Amino acid sequence: MDINEFYKQITDEANQINITINNEKVEQFYKYMQILLEWNEKINLTAIKEEKEIITKHFIDSITISKYIKDNSYIADIGTGAGFPGIPLKIINDSYNITLVDSLNKRIKFLEEIITKLQLNKTKAIHARAEEIGKNKEYREKYDVVTSRAVADLSVLVEYMLPLVKVGGYCICMKGPDCEEEINKSKKAIKILGGKIEKQEQFELPKTNIKRTIVLIKKINTTPSKYPRKAGTPAKSPIT
Repeated sequence: MDINEFYKQITDEANQINITINNEKVEQFYKYMQILLEWNEKINLTAIKEEKEIITKHFIDSITISKYIKDNSYIADIGTGAGFPGIPLKIINDSYNITLVDSLNKRIKFLEEIITKLQLNKTKAIHARAEEIGKNKEYREKYDVVTSRAVADLSVLVEYMLPLVKVGGYCICMKGPDCEEEINKSKKAIKILGGKIEKQEQFELPKTNIKRTIVLIKKINTTPSKYPRKAGTPAKSPIT
């Protein structure tokens, strides 16, 4: 795909979700896609390899949550993988301070190359498990927003995310279409960890019938110090 074709698709789909992407940002996204596909031949970063699908299912999908995030926010992206949604959010709003967190060092190396080549300031990649940084005073309850996309069941996910959110801040959980049961199962954990579901929004990605659900959780109380539990425990025995 040449950059002109890329420009047409990404700007058109972004316009459909009321986001304007200028030429400089299009070039950053284009470079991001090229580096992603190049690295994907060496390590498994994404199962989506078709360029048109990368635009819609990774880039556009990631920026759908930007309307919930204020300028200059401090954002932690948990289980970021190849940088979604954190890096697309940073590209469209340079005021964000982004911390990308992933447990696989190979992915961190990829993210560091993206940060360098796209010249993303106020952006860092950390090699850690969410349970570890949630206990670290440098990160605990320091973020305005914590994001995650396709990481874990919600009752597990909130134990990774809520300890990092400052009181008054938000978790933004990006989910698929059929997650009502998952949301209901997570309500006790959310309450214990200091959160409250403020909003659920379902929508379709532009020019597709692919449904997405956004779960917006507000941090209303400090998370008890015992959470997150040690690495691996939340996934093995979620709070119920």
